[in-house]
Amino acid sequence: MASSRRDLAVRAAVDQGLLSPAEPVVALLDTVGIRASAAALTSAFAAVTDAPVLHAFAVKAAPLVPVLRLLHEAGLGVEVASPGELALARAAGVPPTATVLDSPAKTPAELRQALALGIAVNADNLQELARLDALVTSAPTASPLGLRVNPQVGAGSIGALSTATATSKFGVALRDEGARKAVVQAYLERPWLTRLHTHTGSQGVPLALMAEGVGEAYALAEEINRAVGRQQIDTLDIGGGLPVNFHSDEETPTYAEYARLLADTVPGLFDGRYGLVTEFGRSLLAKHGTVLARVEYTKSSGGRPIAVTHAGVQVATRTVYAPDTWPLRVLAYDSEGRPRTGEVTVQDVAGPACFAGDLLATGRALPLLHQGDVVAVPDTGAYCFAHHYAYNSLPRPGIHGFTVTEHGDGDAGGHGSGDGAGGGVVTFRTVRKPQTLAEIVAESGGAHADALVG
Repeated sequence: MASSRRDLAVRAAVDQGLLSPAEPVVALLDTVGIRASAAALTSAFAAVTDAPVLHAFAVKAAPLVPVLRLLHEAGLGVEVASPGELALARAAGVPPTATVLDSPAKTPAELRQALALGIAVNADNLQELARLDALVTSAPTASPLGLRVNPQVGAGSIGALSTATATSKFGVALRDEGARKAVVQAYLERPWLTRLHTHTGSQGVPLALMAEGVGEAYALAEEINRAVGRQQIDTLDIGGGLPVNFHSDEETPTYAEYARLLADTVPGLFDGRYGLVTEFGRSLLAKHGTVLARVEYTKSSGGRPIAVTHAGVQVATRTVYAPDTWPLRVLAYDSEGRPRTGEVTVQDVAGPACFAGDLLATGRALPLLHQGDVVAVPDTGAYCFAHHYAYNSLPRPGIHGFTVTEHGDGDAGGHGSGDGAGGGVVTFRTVRKPQTLAEIVAESGGAHADALVG
């Protein structure tokens, strides 16, 4: 069980000094859980289609080279949206044939690189298609090329993450006057345009709306192929966006639910005529990451207890700035990393940054936290600790992957292993070292101290 592995990892992180007064915040990744999510995704689609499917992990969800390597070893590719993300994917050993480039603002240099490598490219708009015209004419490419469309089916509960609204910045807006006709014409004029891409979902978008968006793209592909007189579009990239349950350890909804819904609502999608690409991110990683932080001080203000910790806006930016939209659970452990017991008390859990809103939780009912205790923030494996926000020049935390085994013979090349409090041996491996003060100075212009006064 994921919660049991987490409890063991918290205790072991304290025992082994990954979390200490000197390193008061650390992030953990459950490698067993990550592999299980990858397997659940691939098996869910394999259960409804025999067509080839590339599951391309959205690198933006967890831009960490070891994570990309782990997922690639589990059979997944990557979806990248910047030169930086592509560099991470290449460093992880992901081949061009398992890489998809999406971005609404690709430069000519980015496109040339992708075409030279043979990476699949989804153009965002008709101007980008015109740019590709010149590039594919000037040099042959093995890159599969497609166009992103916005089915304009509506928003979910989080407007900023809803990509299929009437005015979304992504893709060609299909319901705008003349747009659908222009898209069909674009394919008629470009026999090398063989893919169609849409992405309706993200956190807050219900599965039925996601499926509706996919259905619109499928219907358009059928229309284009009829107009051309052959199956020019051979692959549909249906994006990702499966929402995540942040309220408990239960992993809902599931990939199997979504795949079955698609099979029921868009059956032609799975009849073997189209290859498929998916671009899931948050749903693969979120449940398998946990931030640990020491309670530095406890105090009371206005009669409410406050635990001041070392985890706040720098590792959970969305939660701090939009707590109602992005609530996170907080779990209490004692100073030795054991689950904290005692009377449940309403309290605030604060971060270290110098502004009043740096709160992980407000008015949260927990066993009363004490100085030196440990708080764990689960469900942070995506879009949290890997996306550092450098408020107050707070350092990036170290990130460690962990496994739990019944017996261990030490950790060849890892961070160390040790007894996880009577339930197995926990082995840690470094994913990213904690940032040093020298690195903070260097990236803040330390080498150019006299630039403005010389």
